[in-house]
Amino acid sequence: MYTYLYDANGTPAGFIRGDFIHDMNGTAIGQVRGTHVYKLSGPYVGERYRDMVVDKHLGRLADIGNPGDPGNPGMPVMPRGRGVITIPFRDVFAELHER
Repeated sequence: MYTYLYDANGTPAGFIRGDFIHDMNGTAIGQVRGTHVYKLSGPYVGERYRDMVVDKHLGRLADIGNPGDPGNPGMPVMPRGRGVITIPFRDVFAELHER
């Protein structure tokens, strides 16, 4: 079972498997530690909030380092979009793809 993550438009953007975030193709792009979200390479990106990755203005947490490649679990079944929800934070999911 996966936990899906959505972008600001309510479109499925990725999923969580274990401590890792994968894009919808199954490629590992991030790490999750509690509510903190990091790029796979280790830098802090934002917080998990209502199944999104957002900037909650917590500052920059310490880099947690690269854990190595967790592998590709494959493409999951594409969930339906959930529609736009109004939240007081900026969507930063796309930053997981930035190098």
